[in-house]
Amino acid sequence: MNHKLYKFVKIGSGLLGVIGVILLVLVLLAGDEAVRTDLATQSRVVDPFITFTFVILGIALILTLGFTLLGLLKNPVALKKSLLTLAVLGVLFFIAYMLSNGDAVTDKFNQVIKDGEAGPVSRRVGTLINYTYILGVIGLVCVLWGSLKGMFSK
Repeated sequence: MNHKLYKFVKIGSGLLGVIGVILLVLVLLAGDEAVRTDLATQSRVVDPFITFTFVILGIALILTLGFTLLGLLKNPVALKKSLLTLAVLGVLFFIAYMLSNGDAVTDKFNQVIKDGEAGPVSRRVGTLINYTYILGVIGLVCVLWGSLKGMFSK
């Protein structure tokens, strides 16, 4: 890593750490009860802490995605594999979407549960549940295949 970039990252991470410690001390000094009940204390102490957390999360997300994309662009073979994997996941998601329906969600007495009306929300939830099942079955099959392969290859 470039010496200047290393120095910048080192100073930046140290500064972010100091800001985090200061905000943590402010929360601790306010006390548990005041933080839970007093709205003025919450907006003065907790809100900046939450905002700081979101900023740190955003920085981490941008850096992670940036360096990942940079690495993929430098390695065309890895980029091709990644795009193929995303295409397979997209096809599996499409299959999960086609398997789902937008029917109302009912309980064991066939009564529609609260917020379980038929419509697009029900279909999206069904899609994600089906997608989870599909990926779970694929994962289970891969684990079992690896175990069986390992048992019989020795």
